Amino acid sequence: MKTMNTPLTPSVSRRSFILGSGGLALGLSFGLTQTELALAQAPGAAGMAPNSWINIGLDGVVTLMSPASEMGQGTMTAMPMLLAEEMDLDWSQVRVLQSPSDPKRFGNPRFGGGMTTGASRTVQGYYEPLRLAGAQARLVMVNAAAQAMGVPAGELRTEASRVIHSSGRAMTYADIAKVAKPPAELPKVDKSMLKPMAQFRLIGKDIPRVDVPAKSSGQALYGIDQRLPGMLWASVLRAPVQGEVPESVDDSAARAVAGVKNVVRLPYGVAVVADSFFTAKTARDQLKVVWSRNSKARVQYTDQMRVEYTKRAEDLTDKGVAFIAHGDAAAKLAGASKTFSASYISEMVSHICLEPMNCTARVDGDKIEVWAPAQSASFVTGTVAGAGGFKPENITVNITLLGGGFGRRVEADYSADAALVAKAMPGTPIQVIWTREDDMVHDKYRPMTGQHLVAGVDAQGKIVGLLHRVVSEGIYSRVVPPAFKAAGGKDAPVMEGVEITYDIPDHSAQFMIEERGIQAGFWRAVGPGYTKFAIETLIDEVARGVKADPMAYRMDLLKKHPRGQAVLKAVGDMSQWGKAKLPKGHALGLAYSDAWNTYCGMVVQVSIVKGRPKVHKVWAAVDCGHALQPQNIQAQIEGSVIFGLSAALHERMDFRAGEPLQTNLNTYQVLRANETPEVFVKVMPTDNHPGGIGEVGLPPLAPAIANAIASINGKRLRALPLPMV
Repeated sequence: MKTMNTPLTPSVSRRSFILGSGGLALGLSFGLTQTELALAQAPGAAGMAPNSWINIGLDGVVTLMSPASEMGQGTMTAMPMLLAEEMDLDWSQVRVLQSPSDPKRFGNPRFGGGMTTGASRTVQGYYEPLRLAGAQARLVMVNAAAQAMGVPAGELRTEASRVIHSSGRAMTYADIAKVAKPPAELPKVDKSMLKPMAQFRLIGKDIPRVDVPAKSSGQALYGIDQRLPGMLWASVLRAPVQGEVPESVDDSAARAVAGVKNVVRLPYGVAVVADSFFTAKTARDQLKVVWSRNSKARVQYTDQMRVEYTKRAEDLTDKGVAFIAHGDAAAKLAGASKTFSASYISEMVSHICLEPMNCTARVDGDKIEVWAPAQSASFVTGTVAGAGGFKPENITVNITLLGGGFGRRVEADYSADAALVAKAMPGTPIQVIWTREDDMVHDKYRPMTGQHLVAGVDAQGKIVGLLHRVVSEGIYSRVVPPAFKAAGGKDAPVMEGVEITYDIPDHSAQFMIEERGIQAGFWRAVGPGYTKFAIETLIDEVARGVKADPMAYRMDLLKKHPRGQAVLKAVGDMSQWGKAKLPKGHALGLAYSDAWNTYCGMVVQVSIVKGRPKVHKVWAAVDCGHALQPQNIQAQIEGSVIFGLSAALHERMDFRAGEPLQTNLNTYQVLRANETPEVFVKVMPTDNHPGGIGEVGLPPLAPAIANAIASINGKRLRALPLPMV
């Protein structure tokens, strides 16, 4: 396996045709563009490109494009594997490249054709388009081989980058690339022609990830590793409170530092440019800036918010925006034999990506080229265009490897830094690096939320109505205001997870927006991270309140969803639910998640140590449909469990007069190695379109812990991070 992560500039002209499939257009072509010639990297520098995603080198090496950002989730293996599966490639002769940032060719239909990686939509969005592209490329090779061999195409089959005749004669794809001519009519493909699950040769197999060797050897290049001739470094000073801007700047001391090349005033801060990042940061600390004092966060973001959010969530006269309105939940609750209600609070938390925010940019006339460890090339393009006044067609975005994303790198404010400084110093490459303190103070945090839920049961203890109210800072309202407005004020990422597969037909969910001046954004499992916490702890409370076993109660609620029942049964067997002999003071807790079209059942074993929950073991059973890489799915569940446990036990951001009190890891507590539990994962492939996986292990973890604590001492925990018990 050969890998590269150097993005290339897309060609602007190509012979192409459009393949319509399920509303998605794929641009395919015969013949090589300049980009595809560059991709070949083979003796003779030639090859054949049956479509935008694939180039067949004359030496047999097939180059496949990976369109999504690789941030440790394995997308650089999963995406090309889809092409290789339907094209019947010899995986050992495959090379993977990060695709150019060209939404017309490589955009994700689940993001409206934009090039964005997040929300567990990468596999879900690209699954069919890439398989169709691979299937069509295979037909191109079969038809070309039939012509070369002088035999009917129906007598040919493909295997391991070869086309084989029923007589045993064979041609490799490289042989075909040497003689193939563009067909008069390109083959048509549709979903019915894709392989059934039983015929998969690569999907479902534990193929080693293509990004791991370079990362393990230290050869992998991240955004912070970008180097260009004549490059300078910049460090940007921002206000201590989000939303403030510089009113006056004294930069005399900064300019006097040896190695400083420039000081650039920005709309929101001041950048110091120097011959090293250390020098730039040292000089930045010498700046004397008077900041504005107009941010609403100074007076509106207070400790009292927790009480205010809860009161608003509980005030049923404040209808907010109806997010879900199935049946008549209010009537069913009014007529219920018994109701259960609870209010919940969750804190803002930071992303703390290992690689701090950074971006490199170079301006040449009215053009700019950017190198960014970003989750969205489209957001980088929009940010650079908006901040620097560059036309989108004059912006080239190169996506590097990411040292952690978790939703933070969907937004691209750091690219505005590099673009503005590079524009002030045309011809000079500029790399902007944020410090850890910059990262935490100017993060786009998971929002603080207040939630209020009411469930009503009938005389048999069955839930007949559910009301779910969420008070939160907006995300879409700030990041994509037009989409927020078009949705009628429904903030999808904030409210994600309120949808349920439980059989509760009368279900209402309402959203009440708050805008208090601290920026909330995408955070791993944003909505489901707190909405499932509330739902799953209340379901558990209802089950015990009607004298039912929490497992059996959920199984009954999922009688219309056998996949949900299957993961619960599996995790029950794994953990010996109801049968396990536990140490004194230990208990099991259960939770379930159906977010991102993936079903996950989770059980945890918990005790209380010095008033704090101690998680000893975690069992998870997961059905994400077609499981592309089972071992990687297991790793993603393990990773999201650890990520979620850190937030569940410790993480929170506090503010005083709008200023963050936690600015680095000495004050922002995260999970320690001695707190990590054993994690056991069962991957349960089913013949269904794949769901998301990168965030799946997080939502059920916190409620499972809280439910276990309730089993130990009867106390219901309704806050994140979990309080002392």
